[in-house]
Amino acid sequence: MFESLSEKLENIFKKLKGRGILNEENVNASLKEIRMALLEADVNFKVAKDFIEDVRTRAIGKEVLDSITPGQQIVKIVHDRLVDLMGGVSANIKFGARVPSVIMLVGLQGCGKTTTAAKLALLLSKEQKKICLVSADVYRPAAMEQLAVLGKQIKAGVFEANGLKDPVEICVGAMEYARRNGYDVLIIDTAGRLHIDNLLMEELKQIKEKVNPAEIIYVADAMTGQDAVNVGVKFNELIGIDGVIMTKMDGDARGGNALSLKSVIGKPVKFVGVGEKVDNLEVFHPERMASRILGMGDILTLVEKAQANIDQKAALELEKSIRKNNFSLDDFRNQLAQIKKMGSMKDILGMIPGLGKMKGLKDMQPDDKELVKVTAIIDSMTKKERYNHLIIDGRRRKRIALGSGTSVQDVNLLLKNYAEIKKMMKRFNKKDGVKSMMRNFPF
Repeated sequence: MFESLSEKLENIFKKLKGRGILNEENVNASLKEIRMALLEADVNFKVAKDFIEDVRTRAIGKEVLDSITPGQQIVKIVHDRLVDLMGGVSANIKFGARVPSVIMLVGLQGCGKTTTAAKLALLLSKEQKKICLVSADVYRPAAMEQLAVLGKQIKAGVFEANGLKDPVEICVGAMEYARRNGYDVLIIDTAGRLHIDNLLMEELKQIKEKVNPAEIIYVADAMTGQDAVNVGVKFNELIGIDGVIMTKMDGDARGGNALSLKSVIGKPVKFVGVGEKVDNLEVFHPERMASRILGMGDILTLVEKAQANIDQKAALELEKSIRKNNFSLDDFRNQLAQIKKMGSMKDILGMIPGLGKMKGLKDMQPDDKELVKVTAIIDSMTKKERYNHLIIDGRRRKRIALGSGTSVQDVNLLLKNYAEIKKMMKRFNKKDGVKSMMRNFPF
């Protein structure tokens, strides 16, 4: 997400910082390029115009242009303005005093409401909340069955309509069911249409009136560009929304609608869907997102992902192995499995500050399938081979390649990479090892 915008801004700021001394003409030329980059990323025209004017007002000042690092100062101004544009701070779900708290998801057909309902339920269940799901979509074939399957997968409660055909009656029945069974939150997956119509809005108004939701969240498809913003404006005008969940953000390299929504609708983006899996929903943090857009990484999200997915006991065992210089191919495989849980390799690398600028990594497109291949190769080895890679001769390499469905070249590459990593681990253990390693980083 934001890949295209991020690349363009990085090139603009590189030229800006390379000038050293800046004047009003230089700044205006760069701002013109930034404006074009925003428009090409599908940011709303008025939002882009106001953004540039605000940055211009802050940037063309004596204290900035006369500073020792004017280029860095302008980057900071753009960063701070991006944070403001996206809402300033992350917006949490407001549950209200009633139990169960009702969260109503609205949006057009195909935006991903049903999957998002399950993703949100899983995310909220991690906050020790007991979640119940209900589908009020009586029009789309198998909509209720889909939510039931997802609910079972994440171990959430699901209210079954049992012959009820009216969406309003289904929602009222679900509320009573959730109250009787001690659920903290009821998430309603409402029906969508291919476009906004009076029938859809009337139905949503009736549900809102009967269940009095704590939050109405508009689910927007990032792939639809500014249409997602325009539809959001209509939903807000006709029924009122409290926030937005952007879906399919991993499939849109532009992301301009996420930058436009807060300014145009006045409602914050609360969560973003970053993949198809049921755990691929993240809290939207404006400051972290601004840092990622400007190529500064997102180390806080990376740490949170690591804490949520990495087995602490396994991490301690690994630390012992490294300290004793016993980092085996088994350890290597286990670490790859832990990393895989955190998401795609490309996303993980993008969260590490400066990594995208390192020689050899900038143009690298990590292939997650390689992790599967590496695991298969290590699994084809004997226990002795995993703990002493030096015994793996030509004959053994052929056997391992055959057993893993790979080539001898693949096995050779894995062993070479493993040997390099083991060498690095050895250096890491030496006195001042970290300092000596960091000298090789070009940033």
